[in-house]
Amino acid sequence: MQQSNSLELETDLSRLTSAFATRSTTIGKEVIASLRSRLTLRDVAGMVIVSLERLVWQDPLSFCWAIENTVPGYVMREIRKITSITVYKRLIDRGLEPGQDFSMDAEGNILFSDRVKVTVFS
Repeated sequence: MQQSNSLELETDLSRLTSAFATRSTTIGKEVIASLRSRLTLRDVAGMVIVSLERLVWQDPLSFCWAIENTVPGYVMREIRKITSITVYKRLIDRGLEPGQDFSMDAEGNILFSDRVKVTVFS
């Protein structure tokens, strides 16, 4: 993340979480646009992830609403990249084999073999 102190970071995260909680598409998108003017897309996506995590504990319905209505597609794509890589690494750490036990499609969705579905998700 670009040079910013912890107070600025916490202020931005609180502002973003509050914007999502208002369930106002305009406010949420304006806060994201403001962040995007100062930060990289990856940094903004990371901040959205943290804000959404905070929101899910406070107001699960606002969490769902924010994902469906406020977070722009380009930010969601970056979030998907970040989370897919993390999930992919965790699956490998658990001993699963890429290409055999799981793979990723062109849209970044993780696909599991039938054996993994039965073993892990049952």
